[in-house]
Amino acid sequence: MNSIIYGPVPSWRLGRSLGVDLLCAPGKTCSFDCVYCQLGRTTSATTERREFVSMARLTEELKEVRGINADYVTFSGTGEPTIASNLGQAIDLARSILHLPIAVLTNSSLISREDVRGDLAKADVVVAKLDAHSQELLRQVNRPMAGLMLSDIIAGIKLFKSKFTGKLCLQIMFIEANKNFAVEIAQVASCLLPDELQLNTPLRPCPVKPLPPPQMASIKGNFHNFRNVVTVYEAPRPEVKPLNLQETLRRRPKL
Repeated sequence: MNSIIYGPVPSWRLGRSLGVDLLCAPGKTCSFDCVYCQLGRTTSATTERREFVSMARLTEELKEVRGINADYVTFSGTGEPTIASNLGQAIDLARSILHLPIAVLTNSSLISREDVRGDLAKADVVVAKLDAHSQELLRQVNRPMAGLMLSDIIAGIKLFKSKFTGKLCLQIMFIEANKNFAVEIAQVASCLLPDELQLNTPLRPCPVKPLPPPQMASIKGNFHNFRNVVTVYEAPRPEVKPLNLQETLRRRPKL
């Protein structure tokens, strides 16, 4: 259960996704404690970046899956990947060994930091979370650590987008708590100029019920001004044959 690499798993956003967990620690290490997280409650809440997994260990595991059939190497796993201080190095290493495009799924909490933006800029695709339009809704849905401000997150995403040469996707997870604020969230999202907008609702087992397809279709109507909008119910899901690889499929990825 301590494998850094898991999958490939079918992702509605990234096709066949080979996951990399740079945290690989007991429980969940995160700066948020989102009410809908399939990993459960955050057991190690932090915004302090540090190394959890050595490059030597990552190199060894990446070499074991060299030549694997995947569309992306995706940094996600058991918490917020930008908390790993060696994320940038790990992206470079994964690309050099596997020769696959790199994606990072981030909750955007640390994107106001220059070092985090520098690491994320090494990826081909960055999927950044934005579930709220106000600090109050952020606290209700994402339950951030003290000191994390939505205004800083929005400014960080905007600054990152202005310099990023890859694809920036903005993911919005809609649940009962924020479904009535789609118009306001769309207004915030329009200022960030994402290359793709991903409208999600939690379909994996978690404490919060997903919104049904008709509600998600109605919500999508509020984002008609965006050029590229995908929703979790409409996106095709690739078929992925299970691999042995010492059962690295056992992890539950946040895809």
